[in-house]
Amino acid sequence: MGARRPFVGGNWKMNLHRAEATELAGNLARRLSGIEGVDVAVCPPFPYLAPVSEALAGGPVRLGAQDAYPEPNGAFTGEVSLSMLQDVGAGVVLAGHSERRHEIGEGDLLVNRKVRAALEAGMEVILCVGETLAQREAGQTHAINAAQLFYGLAGVGGEAIKRVTIAYEPVWAIGTGHTATPDDAQSAHAAIREALGRLAGESVAKRTRIQYGGSVKPSNAGEIFAQPDVDGGLIGGASLKEDDFVAIVEAAVG
Repeated sequence: MGARRPFVGGNWKMNLHRAEATELAGNLARRLSGIEGVDVAVCPPFPYLAPVSEALAGGPVRLGAQDAYPEPNGAFTGEVSLSMLQDVGAGVVLAGHSERRHEIGEGDLLVNRKVRAALEAGMEVILCVGETLAQREAGQTHAINAAQLFYGLAGVGGEAIKRVTIAYEPVWAIGTGHTATPDDAQSAHAAIREALGRLAGESVAKRTRIQYGGSVKPSNAGEIFAQPDVDGGLIGGASLKEDDFVAIVEAAVG
């Protein structure tokens, strides 16, 4: 890991109910109360943002949201605005997660609208990029990641880009039986940082955090986070297990 402060996010996806979510959040807040040198956030499902926010109050773990709609209000049935997220204490929002792209069908233009709207609202953004197995096998890894990065950050500059974290998700290595190595992670992260330099300048690229989002576990976190261009992780399944998530956060500190 480089000189950048690591950032570990827990994406709970469509898991847990109120009692489980608040218990996990409260336990994480307690167990990580003395931790230093790392930023931590969790992203629970929408219905439990408010109670999880209360459970995290006063602790080091920040509240994030898994998605948001880019319009401030209106006739958008089933959607949630950024001001609603802020109203219950969320300060971070994911954009372009692989499941939103590939399962829900979100395209790059919508992802960009969400990124820009979140930044304009004063929130921090975790912009997710990553290639599928077919794209990897076709040798398109770096091209796909760069394209998603360029689309996602189109129109973003100045001070706003300082509030963006990139999360690299090798879609081909998540629940497929294929395994990404620490070298795979480093190669992709280095290429993403190089692409970011071409887009926004070398100084921006050097300070921007790039999380790894490919099935991080306590057993592999230390080796992955030791890579020079890996600045923490966006954790899925392991973030639902208190001991595992705490161990991963501790591994990010080094």
